[in-house]
Amino acid sequence: MTIKVGDKIPSVKLKYMGANGPAEITTDELFAGKKVVLFGLPGAFTPTCSAKHVPGFVQHADAIKKKGVSTIACISVNDAFVMGAWGKEQGAGEKVMMLADGNADFTKAAGLEQDLSAAGLGLRSKRYAMIVDKGAVKWMGVEEAPGKLEASSAEAVLTHL
Repeated sequence: MTIKVGDKIPSVKLKYMGANGPAEITTDELFAGKKVVLFGLPGAFTPTCSAKHVPGFVQHADAIKKKGVSTIACISVNDAFVMGAWGKEQGAGEKVMMLADGNADFTKAAGLEQDLSAAGLGLRSKRYAMIVDKGAVKWMGVEEAPGKLEASSAEAVLTHL
C-alpha cells in the first residue's frame, strides 16, 4: 500500500556520503520536529532525473527553504557512493541532501517501488515528491510514468508549501 497524506514516514536507515565516507541517518532523525521536502526518483545519472528533477530542486532550494523547510532530500535506490558522486555532478552541495536507499528499504516500506527490469534497472523508486512535517506526510505528488516530471517537480512543491 502506498504511503498517503496523513501517514507517518516509515522508520528505516538510509546512507549518504559524509565527509569521511558513507554515513548513516535514520528517517526518525531526518524528519523529527522539522519540515522536510523529500523527492524520490528512479535513478542517479538517468535522463529525466539528471536533466530536470534534481536541477529543479537545486535551482529552487532557496525559495523552498524560505517557506520553512529545513531539509530538501533526494532519495534513490542507489548506493551512497553513486549518490555522492551524482550530488557533486549536480551541484547539490548544501542545497539538496543525497540519500541512498540501496536495498530499497524506504521505497518498499512507503509502497513507492516500481519494477524497471524491462529497462535493465531492476527494482527502483517511482518519481515523487512529498512535504513532511514532523514525520507526517502533508502533501505528495507521484508521477504516473518514470520519465514524466510534473506532479513531483520543485515548482509543484513550491505551490503546496
